[in-house]
Amino acid sequence: MKIHKEGINTILIATLFVAILLFGFLKFDFDTPMFVDIVFYIALLIFLFLVIRFFRVPKRLINFVPNGIISPADGTIVQIVETYEDEYFKENRTQISIFMSPLNVHVNCYPIEGVVSYTKYHPGKHFVASLPKASKDNEHNTVVVKNEGGTEVLFRQIAGFVARRIVSYVKEEVKTQQGEEMGIIKFGSRVDLFLPLNAKINVKVGDKVTSKKTVIAYID
Repeated sequence: MKIHKEGINTILIATLFVAILLFGFLKFDFDTPMFVDIVFYIALLIFLFLVIRFFRVPKRLINFVPNGIISPADGTIVQIVETYEDEYFKENRTQISIFMSPLNVHVNCYPIEGVVSYTKYHPGKHFVASLPKASKDNEHNTVVVKNEGGTEVLFRQIAGFVARRIVSYVKEEVKTQQGEEMGIIKFGSRVDLFLPLNAKINVKVGDKVTSKKTVIAYID
C-alpha cells in the first residue's frame, strides 16, 4: 500500500486545515463540554484519515486475461446497455458503467493490452456520476485502446458531483499493458466502457468490481 503522488498536495492542505482548526480550538476557550471537544477532535481525525485513504494505491497482482477486458476501476456496476457511441465509433456499442464512491480506490488502469489509438479531454459539468447523462455532460476524458487483433475498446473517465479533477497519463500511439495505471479521478466519479456488441459480458448490474482483477467481458 502506498499513497498516490497526485494526493500529496491535497493531503498536505488537509493536514494544515486540521492543524489550524485544532490550534484555534485549543487557543480560544469556547467553554464547551468535554464530550463536544472529544467529538470535534475525532471528527477532524476521521476527515484527515478519509482524505489520506482516498489516495491509497493498494498493491495488487494483475489478472492478465489476453482475451478479456479487466475492470479499469474499483466500484459498482450501475448500467449495462446497448447505446450509440457518438464520439469515436459512431455506432452502437455495449456500455458498461462503473460508479466509484469516495470510499473506493480511484486509480484507473488499462482494461486491455494494446496501443492507444485515441484520447481526448472534455471539460463539462459535475452532475452526480451515477446518473446516465453524466457520461456526456460531465467533465470527462475518453481513451481508446486497440489490441493486436484490431479490436478497439473505449473507456471514459468521468468526474462526478464531488470530483473536480481528472488526471490522465495517456498519450496516443503509446503501447499499453493490461492493468497498467493510466490515471486517477479525485473524489467520487465513474468510468464507462464501450465494448463491441459481440463481447461476452461477465458482470451484471449491482456487481462490485475490482481494478486489475475483475473480468468485465471476453472478446474474440
